[in-house]
Amino acid sequence: MQFCSTRGGVHGWDFQQVLFSGFAPDGGMFMPESVPVLSPETLRSWGGLSYTDLVVEVASLFIPPHLIPREDLEGLVNEALSGFSVPEVVTVARLKDGLSVLELFHGETLAFKDLAMTCTVRFLNYFLQKQNRRATVIVGTSGDTGGSAIQSAKGLRGLDVLVVFPRGRITPVQEKHMITCLEDNVHVFAADGSSDDIDQPLRRLFADQDLVRAHGLMSLNSVNWSRVMVQLAHFIYAYLQLSGVQQAEGDLPELEVVVPTGGAGNIAAGYIVKQMGLPLKLVAMVNSNDIVHRTVTKGDFSMADNVKQTLAPAIDIQDPYNMERVFWLLLGRDGASVKKMMEEFQQSHKHSLPENHRKLLSQVLSTGSVSDEGILETMRRCWEENQYVLCPHSAVAVWHHYHCPHKPTINRCYIATASPAKFQAAVQRAGLTFDLPEAVLALDELPTRYQNLERSTDWCKDWEESLRQKIQSVSSSRKN
Repeated sequence: MQFCSTRGGVHGWDFQQVLFSGFAPDGGMFMPESVPVLSPETLRSWGGLSYTDLVVEVASLFIPPHLIPREDLEGLVNEALSGFSVPEVVTVARLKDGLSVLELFHGETLAFKDLAMTCTVRFLNYFLQKQNRRATVIVGTSGDTGGSAIQSAKGLRGLDVLVVFPRGRITPVQEKHMITCLEDNVHVFAADGSSDDIDQPLRRLFADQDLVRAHGLMSLNSVNWSRVMVQLAHFIYAYLQLSGVQQAEGDLPELEVVVPTGGAGNIAAGYIVKQMGLPLKLVAMVNSNDIVHRTVTKGDFSMADNVKQTLAPAIDIQDPYNMERVFWLLLGRDGASVKKMMEEFQQSHKHSLPENHRKLLSQVLSTGSVSDEGILETMRRCWEENQYVLCPHSAVAVWHHYHCPHKPTINRCYIATASPAKFQAAVQRAGLTFDLPEAVLALDELPTRYQNLERSTDWCKDWEESLRQKIQSVSSSRKN
C-alpha cells in the first residue's frame, strides 16, 4: 500500500512517511494510490466483530505488516481504545421512528475525534520509540481536535504538541480540555480569530520544508491520513449494525449515513468507504457556515466573508479542507485538476465548480443547512419524543430526520459526534437539562496554562512567527 498527493506531485510514500507528514510537500493531501475493495463475503464475515477489532481490520488494509506487525497493531489499537467509558467503545441508540444514532463520543474528551486520535498517537509513538526520535505536532482546532490531541499525547516523551484554538469561539468545556493540561510536552495558544484564520499560518509553516525536516513537524488534524483511515471504521461499523446486511440475500442493502460536517473529514472517509464497495448514501449536514451545501447544490465552492458563530462551534468552518480528498476521488485521481482548483481556492477563497463536476458531486453527496433555531428545535423534539439529549452538532444531523422523510426500505444512521455535556449553553437554550459527568465538573477546579495570539495589522505573519519561535524553543529544550 503506497500513498500519493491529491495534487499529483508526490507518489510512492508508505504509511510511516505519510503518518509523520502534514500536508504533502506539494501542498496536497495524502491518499492511498489504490483503494481496496471489500467483497460482500469479507463484509459479512466482519459482522460479529467488535468496533475495536474492526479498526484493526481496516488499519491492516493500509498498514503493511513489515511496518507494524499484526500482533503489534492489535496491541496498539486495543490500548488506544481501552479508556473509553463504554465497553463497546461506540454504541447505537435506537430511538423512535427509525432514528438510529451512532454515538462516537465516549472517549476522554467526549468527542468522536478521540477514536482516531488515540489510535494515531499510538502509531506515532510506536515508530518514535523504535527510532529513538521525537516529533513536533501542530494542531489548529475548531474546538474538539485540540483537546483530543492533547489528551492522547500528554506526557509522551517522543511528542511535543502545539495546539491553537480560536479564543471565544468554543465552549468552556472544549477550552478547559486544552488549557488545563500542564504537561511539559503540551503548548496551547489562544488566537484572536476563527479556526479558518488559524489554518493560514499553519499552512505557511508546513510549506517551509526546512522547518518541517529540522523539527520533525507534523499534523494531527484530519489532514493526517491516519485520522481519516480510522474514521473509515465508523462507516463500516454503522453499515454492519444498521443496514440489515446479515439478513439480506443477493445485492448488498443500502444505508443512508447523515453526518454533521465542518472540515469534511468524516465525509471524505464515508466516500472512501463507498469506493471500497459499501452501498452508502451520504448526507452532509452543515450549520450556517454552509460552504459544503453551496458547493453541492450550486457549485459555489467559496468562503463567506466571515465564519459565523453558531451553537455548533466545532463545525464553524468555511475551509472544509478534506473536500480536496473528495474532489480527487470524484475527478478520477486527476492531481493536475485538483491542484489548479485548490490553488485558486486558496488564493482567492473561491472556486466555481463546472456543472458536470457539480452533478458528479451531487450524485455521491446530498446536503442540507441548519440554522441555530433549527438546531434548538431538533434538540427539543428529540427529547420530547425519546427523552434523549443531542449535542448541537448531532442535532444538525438529526434535523434531517424530521424534515426529510426517508423510504422505509432504506435504513438510516445519524452520526453523533459529541456529548451534550460539552455544550451546556446550547442544552439550556433548548430548555433542557443534562447531568454533567464528574470528569467535566472537575475541570473547573484545575489550574490553566496557555499563551495568547493577539489580532494585529499583520496577524497572519505575527502568528506564524510566534509559533515558529515556539517550535524552535521546544526543539532546543529537547537537546539541553
